[in-house]
Amino acid sequence: MCASVKYGSRGPALIPRMKTKYRIYYITLFSVVLLGLIATGIYYITLFSFWPHSIESSAEWSLDRRSVHDAPLVRIPMSSPIPERGDLSCRMHTCFDVYRCGYNPKNKIKVYIYPLQRFVDEVGVPISSTGLSREYNDLLSAISDSDFYTDDVSRACLFIPSIDVLNQNSLRIRETAQALAMLPRWDKGMNHLLFNMLPGGPPDYNTALDVPRDRALLAGGGFSTWTYRQGYDVSIPVYSPLSVEVDLPERQPGPRRYFILSSQTAIHREYRVELERLKEENGEALLLLDKCSNLSQGLASVRKRCYKGQVYDYPQILQESSFCVVLRGARLGQATLSDVLQAGCVPVIMADSYILPFSEVLDWKRASVVIPEEKLPEMYTILKSIPHRQVEEMQRQARWFWEAYFSSMKAIGMTTLQIINDRIYPYAALTYEEWNNPPVVKWTSVNSPLFLPLIPPRSPGFTAVVLTYDRIESLFRVITEISKVPSLAKLLVVWNNQNKSPPEAIDGLSLDQTHMVERSECINKFASVFATMPLKVVEHRADPVLYKDDFPEKLKSFPNIGSL
Repeated sequence: MCASVKYGSRGPALIPRMKTKYRIYYITLFSVVLLGLIATGIYYITLFSFWPHSIESSAEWSLDRRSVHDAPLVRIPMSSPIPERGDLSCRMHTCFDVYRCGYNPKNKIKVYIYPLQRFVDEVGVPISSTGLSREYNDLLSAISDSDFYTDDVSRACLFIPSIDVLNQNSLRIRETAQALAMLPRWDKGMNHLLFNMLPGGPPDYNTALDVPRDRALLAGGGFSTWTYRQGYDVSIPVYSPLSVEVDLPERQPGPRRYFILSSQTAIHREYRVELERLKEENGEALLLLDKCSNLSQGLASVRKRCYKGQVYDYPQILQESSFCVVLRGARLGQATLSDVLQAGCVPVIMADSYILPFSEVLDWKRASVVIPEEKLPEMYTILKSIPHRQVEEMQRQARWFWEAYFSSMKAIGMTTLQIINDRIYPYAALTYEEWNNPPVVKWTSVNSPLFLPLIPPRSPGFTAVVLTYDRIESLFRVITEISKVPSLAKLLVVWNNQNKSPPEAIDGLSLDQTHMVERSECINKFASVFATMPLKVVEHRADPVLYKDDFPEKLKSFPNIGSL
């Protein structure tokens, strides 16, 4: 009883003392966390309050000549199926049905846009807080006016939902996924294309759309190397509304007032500290801007930047610098990249693992400088090592990239469809020069020797490589048949027999025995080290239908040029 009384007398007394001791600590910690969440919310509300722009209250929808409010209402049952999450193993030959595209004399895929519908849950709450945005309306309208569009669903190769998923912040994830699964031609997302520019959300900010989408292709504005499906998805830019709201006339390339400019307002603290250190070391050569604290929140503040109380117009100030920093933020994709290209300022991109927009076809070495984040302290030295002539070429190319591929939702949509079209009809694909050289020459050295293409051009024709050992008669037969191909540009015969000399006379072929011996040694060494032939994959293959019936089956199949 005494023990019980003793415990009872101490127990109630200790607990209040412990609470009193740590009460201030807990209250302070909770207050800091709460203020942090409020500040983050205010920032992102400010950042995205002007994009996308909802058109729910207007009648701007022109695809089928009816207002948004005339679209039928579709209720989503709570028990509706939810698609699987995006399959990271998807490729064009596994998750895309090319046979739907069929033969097309114009080598153009046909794109069908689903009729506009307003999806709501069982209690009438919409799946999106913004509905159809102006940006997505512009995108769908541009596609409907293009040669890609068809209103015949049976002829379609690609399907685009009228469900706006550009900005994940406005979506209800589960309900949006259910709405996609209800589309009549969904078929686990096969041959469907979704456009998304602002993926992920707090706190992790995934680099791809979180909405489960089965096998659908994703045109995403913020892919990382971890989420991007090479040759399947399309990396697109994050559209900047300033592209249409602010007119920046093209400026002649050359030295600018500032060498490096940083204009982003949401830079991580560590990066800003490093930029401030570079500013101290290099003085007026570097302009480090931030948001203006003395301006009220609103559209005006979005177009302003400040440095030590001095206010600058944005994005006009970007034209005053040779290089403009584009750092990663909460998301990898940044609308700042589009603003920088429009200004003709060479973007200095520091966002590790970021898949640059349209990098499948665009040669970004010609228009930007990509620096690993860890080398931010060396940025000034790296940029100073670039020759002035090359900087001017990059300034021109940056501006042209914006005009051709970034300037509008139409440009972004048409570029995306053309990339997919080139995959389906590779024999009619645009060449490297067509993607990367302006159609109208605005300067004297478009094909500058300072830059080399990332991919070989297809236009001159193909080079046939024949690897042989001792079959002289078969060799002559192959040469005779391949030489009949109209697109043949060059024929290379590799004689892989060091104990026997190649034939003395082959009409039309030059014979360099020293080269052949050296090449054979190189091939043999490569095969011994890597256990495979270096010529396993070639851009063009010899067509087996050209060969005669008695030609060896091993050569007819032509699966591996190293096996010849």
